[in-house]
Amino acid sequence: MGFLSRFSFNKTRDAPKIPDIQDNVRDSGNLFVFGMTHSGERVDERTAMQIVTVYACVRLLSNTIAGLPLHLYKYTGKCEDKELATDHPLYKILYRQPNPEMSSFSFWEALMCHLLLWGNAYAQIVRDGKNEVLGLYPLLPENMEIDRDKSGNLIYIYHAYTDEKPGEHDKDIIFRRDEILHIPGLGFNGIVGFSPIAMMKNALGAAIAVERYGNAFFKNGAQPAGVLEHPGVLKNPEKIRENWTKVYGGARNAHRIAVLEEGMSYKPISLPPEDSQFLSTREFDVEEICRMFQVPPHLVQDLKRSTFNNIENQGIAFVQYSLMPWIIRIEKGVIKDLLLEEEQDVYFPKFNVDGLMRGDYQSRMNAYAIGVGNGFFSPNDVRRLENMDLIPHDLGGDDFYLNGSYNKLQNAGAAYGLNQQENGDHTSENKE
Repeated sequence: MGFLSRFSFNKTRDAPKIPDIQDNVRDSGNLFVFGMTHSGERVDERTAMQIVTVYACVRLLSNTIAGLPLHLYKYTGKCEDKELATDHPLYKILYRQPNPEMSSFSFWEALMCHLLLWGNAYAQIVRDGKNEVLGLYPLLPENMEIDRDKSGNLIYIYHAYTDEKPGEHDKDIIFRRDEILHIPGLGFNGIVGFSPIAMMKNALGAAIAVERYGNAFFKNGAQPAGVLEHPGVLKNPEKIRENWTKVYGGARNAHRIAVLEEGMSYKPISLPPEDSQFLSTREFDVEEICRMFQVPPHLVQDLKRSTFNNIENQGIAFVQYSLMPWIIRIEKGVIKDLLLEEEQDVYFPKFNVDGLMRGDYQSRMNAYAIGVGNGFFSPNDVRRLENMDLIPHDLGGDDFYLNGSYNKLQNAGAAYGLNQQENGDHTSENKE
């Protein structure tokens, strides 16, 4: 498929310009490509990470999810009763150490970074003869290609251009679907995710261009560019320009007093940065990138619109709308790729986000009081949430209490009528 026909440039003017997708796996990842942007800046994952706000958003999301405990649970009954599946080989790999070289934090941090930048996260699954998972090793998304074999099954082609796999330098390694943990991001076909950086390359290119402009502005003495005018004819204007730049160029030479000879004069020709809305543009770039990653600006130190009253609510919204979609993607990916088919109805992974949803001390204490008083929290449930020592079972630590008496609506007044009847009986007895 040629480049022009791929983007429909060779069709008639009235034809809809829709990409000609022939392979729904390979082509779906190429609809959004890296490269030059409208601003003239080249954008890819590595140049994007040099933007401070992009780095801050990726670090925040990656570190937050990597720091959450990931446990494997097992259903124990017909209802939703569950317990930690500590005897399952996958428990240690998910919670503590996916391979001998990485902690669980480093592993999930790397996979989240891949998801946020490339839109896909891959890890090689190492299994034993019983088909149990022995380890997980992250793979670089930029070296991975997904295709189908002659039977229509998914295969993963990894271009080992580095020494990350000893003895496999400059080779293409083909993995079966059951040998790869693949967590895709947003995509059209549900198999391959799009790179957020590629989709937003023009917005990021504008941010890079503004930063480059600011650097050039300070490099040139934090003064507008201008023209040196001479009343006569100069034999060597290049030498004068070089001397001027050497003496007055750069931020260190800013505001130095210029000495002009032979009737020369200096006339600035550029607008000052405030007239070009330089600072406003940089502030808008921060908001645009935060919008791209769904990160509240105050979490990347932009506190313009944050107040003491709304910070807590924004933090909870961050968990619900920013973290939870990524968390669910990872949990579903673990079920799909790491659990055997017969295990998927019995075992399930779960991130613990309770710590992120905690309110202030007074709010927590009021909530605990309501929970204990209404019988759905035991004292030890509360103490576990607060990381306190448990009360022994024989002292009532695991008991449930109900504060007050609750009646059904149709039984309202029944106790009053019963009391009235008893009082009447007592009165009759006294009269007799």
